[in-house]
Amino acid sequence: MTIKNAFYAQSGGVTAVINASAAGLLETARAHPDKIGNVYAGRNGIIGALTEDLIDTGSEPLEAIRALRHTPSGAFGSCRYKLKSLEDNRREYERLIKIFKAHNIGYFFYNGGGDSADTCLKVSQLADTLGYPIQAIHIPKTVDNDLPVTDCCPGFGSVAKYVAVSMLEASFDVASMAKTSTKVFILEVMGRHAGWIAAAGGLASSKDRHVPIIILFPEVTFDEEKFLAKTDRYVKEYGYCTVVVSEGVKGADGKFLSDQGLRDAFGHAQLGGVAPVIANMVRNGLGLKYHWGVSDYLQRAARHIASRTDVEQAYATGKAAVEYAIAGYNSVMPTIERISNSPYTWKIGMVELSKVANVEKMMPADFISEDGFGITDKCREYLSPLIEGEDYPPYKNGLPDYIRLKNTAVAKKLAEFKI
Repeated sequence: MTIKNAFYAQSGGVTAVINASAAGLLETARAHPDKIGNVYAGRNGIIGALTEDLIDTGSEPLEAIRALRHTPSGAFGSCRYKLKSLEDNRREYERLIKIFKAHNIGYFFYNGGGDSADTCLKVSQLADTLGYPIQAIHIPKTVDNDLPVTDCCPGFGSVAKYVAVSMLEASFDVASMAKTSTKVFILEVMGRHAGWIAAAGGLASSKDRHVPIIILFPEVTFDEEKFLAKTDRYVKEYGYCTVVVSEGVKGADGKFLSDQGLRDAFGHAQLGGVAPVIANMVRNGLGLKYHWGVSDYLQRAARHIASRTDVEQAYATGKAAVEYAIAGYNSVMPTIERISNSPYTWKIGMVELSKVANVEKMMPADFISEDGFGITDKCREYLSPLIEGEDYPPYKNGLPDYIRLKNTAVAKKLAEFKI
């Protein structure tokens, strides 16, 4: 039997640990040369496959592959590009088959979130739709933590740790200045429809170290009057208040508070800028001095403060993807299954991609406090283990020593293709 090569690509917004998944996949593939030949990475995601812009990962020494484990962002480049249906764009699927045939590719690994799962599902069906045998495995990744079935998503634990730490430190700062200066600090975090990242900000407050934090969730319709009343009460009681707001917060009219009318490549509203909207409400409604910040790329790039749990889970899902492919599976995704909370234990499971693609996991109602501005003990019990442990990268001259791969191009065999 001819040994098939593999294609791997990263998709969507990158994370502090997506390269750890790549390391798990590449190291495991190299350990099975009798099953998987070369692993070609797509430069800039699925676009790399369509344009035959492939990277020869075999040209990288093992030390460089291992260094991916502690390097943030996407080592091979990512993209926001969603394959349309076969009926709407048959030429893209025919192009993929030509690329796969030209480079003897029989395994397809796609590392991304919900939209990426949909792309992977479509590729996994090529055998049935166009007669080309391919095993497609999706590797979960999303800071939003909104993929279904899996207990959590690689990438989330680290962004949750970053946000929790940032809220704790900012709260100490505001508390020290509140007597004569800033009384309210607002931090905007990612989260279009699901408030998992915002919820992580609530971990900054605990029973032995209470911090007056207000959380604004996408799952809870924003009520300006109630928000200002809560803020006013906290400031009067504690002298200050900190607010973590998800970019996806909506008003009673169902519109995003931060919707600027722009759209991204997937057709989603281009969000960002809700923090100043909330800040203006604090100024106009309460007359309080405020500061606001937007964590933006910092929250998902902060490998220096990554969660060890997250790093280990990201690596494990990449490793499992190869093992599932070798075992003959197609159209599946490795999942993380929680065994117990205390001590926190987990294992890798598996789910069919049809149960993942285009499905979002929101915050459960019993994770949000009754007033809609905080997290419950049940939510805290879920979140706390995911941010535990430190996995510091090596440092050089005071800065993290991150790796940049050579990303040697594979020689093209086909004519140019316009996307």
